[in-house]
Amino acid sequence: MSYHDEEKKRNTLRLRELLADMPPFLRDYFRGIEPTTAERTRLGYARDLRVFFHFLLATRDSLKDRSMKEISLKDLAELGPRDLEEFLDYVTYYIGAETQEELANGEKGKARKIAAVRSMFKYLYRRELLPSNPAELVTTPKIHEKAIIKLDVDEIAILLDEVESGDKLTKQQQAFHKANKTRDLALMTLLLGTGIRVSECVGLDIKDIDFNNNGIRIVRKGGNEAVVYFGQEVRDALKAYLKDRQQIIPLPGHEGALFLSMQKKRLTVRSVENLVKKYSEAVIGLKHISPHKLRSSYGTALYRESGDIYLVADVLGHKDVNTTRRHYAQMEDDRRRNAAKYVKLREDDPSSPE
Repeated sequence: MSYHDEEKKRNTLRLRELLADMPPFLRDYFRGIEPTTAERTRLGYARDLRVFFHFLLATRDSLKDRSMKEISLKDLAELGPRDLEEFLDYVTYYIGAETQEELANGEKGKARKIAAVRSMFKYLYRRELLPSNPAELVTTPKIHEKAIIKLDVDEIAILLDEVESGDKLTKQQQAFHKANKTRDLALMTLLLGTGIRVSECVGLDIKDIDFNNNGIRIVRKGGNEAVVYFGQEVRDALKAYLKDRQQIIPLPGHEGALFLSMQKKRLTVRSVENLVKKYSEAVIGLKHISPHKLRSSYGTALYRESGDIYLVADVLGHKDVNTTRRHYAQMEDDRRRNAAKYVKLREDDPSSPE
């Protein structure tokens, strides 16, 4: 079974676990949205709806002596837009029902949670299981775009030099670095040289690399396959790592994985995040660098060199080019400003006064 099939299986089983303690009508809802959503999306919706139902149990007198499974469609029918706005206020700071830890949500977290609630109400209303849809009257929190944090050309070189040498790492980190240098350099070079997502990176198998065409086959969000091409630096780093990789005997179930941990298992997303953090904190300074920031660095470099926003969107796997355009709006504005320098209406007259 491939990494992506395993991930689908894990997400599906986890969703079933969550639904076992939630209102029965949700089973119909999740079956209904299955054809148009990915397993990861449905799992995210289930977690956010779980928070919503905990909110109802904690704040509604009529539900205080009931379990989550006992919440009915009649209870939902009694809710109005104001109740859902209270939910958005509630999730700003709240105590997690399972962990008893204080949790917080900013603009993006609130938008994601109300999206899950809106999807549920929309489905139940369209199936005539609810008399109205109060969620459509609730405004989604405005998400303020943040400046793109990315590495410039010099910083990319400094980061890769550190991955290769490990000079700025702690003594303990240097011990691990010696054993994993070719793997880490291949992984970081691949992320910086292709702009793939960290989930796409950890899902790679050895068989997904095509050195004849300098391409890798990845599975995008939503399950679609794509081929992304790489340059000579990525090719060299991957070739060097594969010589070491061939000497490792992976644990059962991880035989095909490209990037392995020291435990001889497929690297996880969290492992790669920690790896990027370790190297970047050693040399980059104030910038908080994550795998996604490496992706942004690639996208910025590609757009700067090509000027083709559609090419950037295609290579990064954005379904909507407007998503790409929003991310690189500042660069587009800079290009428009430069347009004023390219066109002259009249040649300068050397005899005219300054």
